[in-house]
Amino acid sequence: MSTPAGRDHPRTSLYTDHYELTMLQAALHSGAAQRKCVFEAFARRLPDGRRYGIVGGTGRLLEGIVDFRFGPAELDFLRRTGIVNEETLEYLSTYRFSGDVWGYAEGEAYFPYSPILIVEATFAEACILETYVLSVLNHDSAIASAASRMVTAAGNRPCIEMGSRRTQEESAAAAARAAVVAGFASTSNLEAGLRYGIKTVGTAAHSFTLLHDTERQAFEAQIASLGPGTSLLVDTYDVEAGVRTAVELAGPSLGAVRLDSGDLIAQAQWVRQLLDDLGNHNTKIVVTSDLDEYAIAALQSAPVDSYGVGTSLVTGSGAPTASMVYKLVSRTDDDGNFVSVAKAAKNKASRGGRKYALRRLNEQGIASQEILGIGHHPEDDGNDRMLLQQFIKNGELLPGWTGPEGVIRARQRHIDSMAELPAVVNRLQRGEPAIPTVYEED
Repeated sequence: MSTPAGRDHPRTSLYTDHYELTMLQAALHSGAAQRKCVFEAFARRLPDGRRYGIVGGTGRLLEGIVDFRFGPAELDFLRRTGIVNEETLEYLSTYRFSGDVWGYAEGEAYFPYSPILIVEATFAEACILETYVLSVLNHDSAIASAASRMVTAAGNRPCIEMGSRRTQEESAAAAARAAVVAGFASTSNLEAGLRYGIKTVGTAAHSFTLLHDTERQAFEAQIASLGPGTSLLVDTYDVEAGVRTAVELAGPSLGAVRLDSGDLIAQAQWVRQLLDDLGNHNTKIVVTSDLDEYAIAALQSAPVDSYGVGTSLVTGSGAPTASMVYKLVSRTDDDGNFVSVAKAAKNKASRGGRKYALRRLNEQGIASQEILGIGHHPEDDGNDRMLLQQFIKNGELLPGWTGPEGVIRARQRHIDSMAELPAVVNRLQRGEPAIPTVYEED
């Protein structure tokens, strides 16, 4: 969780599951807790019919790992409830992650089995991060993936994130951040603006109009306070009357009118004509009302200038989780040598061994394969791109991945990554992953 200095906020260490700490206790007892390990976070599959995913939440996650501590309050809770024994409490009292973290840059596209995050540390240090890692990556990547599809459908028309009232308050700020990473222009969420330097926007809801005796009085008050460049919500009563009143009061400087109900395609067309007839050629039309990527695509032919998206965005547009898992893929044996390990269940199979990822590009610079080398770096044939970046080294957070700077960097990574993928990613129809994932054995 990213929070400005000096503000009270909960530690991230108890954003975890009970069994993470009981595993730690048992590993301390067996003596295996200090074995060096490699854990990887990945998704075995994309949401049904999706052609790609977008990594979201990495910057938030890295800040949380650095802040993963057990202070007096956390230790007292664990002691009072008998969750772990005194030996484990003693270990946790000095816990500080000191390993290495690698992964796909935030904003990067990913595919089935892409090693989105790699944690190299002792079992004790890496194991107890599992729940927190998955909580952040699953939520934010689901939002970023949905947002990317919406931005693609919108073309060069900006999207506004406005889903705070449709999700939990901390999730709202995280969702706003993930949406902006994937190309949204702004958010209505002020906490996201404070934490991440994101542009915030908003004017008034229907309740403001209903507060006043007439729509005219409401518009007069809003214009007097916020200026003629404000956006006026014109569908509380009669849309045509609302537009005419808005133009009469604000004149040609009226910034925008917002439509929030009805047949948005037909309504936008005749509202645009009405605005032009009244001389307001520069007044924009903003549409809201339960939009998703399909509704946005349907509005491509309508004279709409921007889209406000809420519920569908913060719920991942039907895929509220990225379904990522966090698996131990390699560990040292009693002699200190790394050995590959993997779960063998047929329906949840994964490959053991530390992965190295490369995106194979064709002669035109378009991605053709996701190459995963097991235990080695895949060979670059001259124009390919290595995907793994180091985020934390020996417990120290490397610069550039977090805070407002991290959001800007991730947003650019999303733009560059999407430009590199085959054109099929622009289709909203159900289909297979845009490029195949191919393993290269050591």
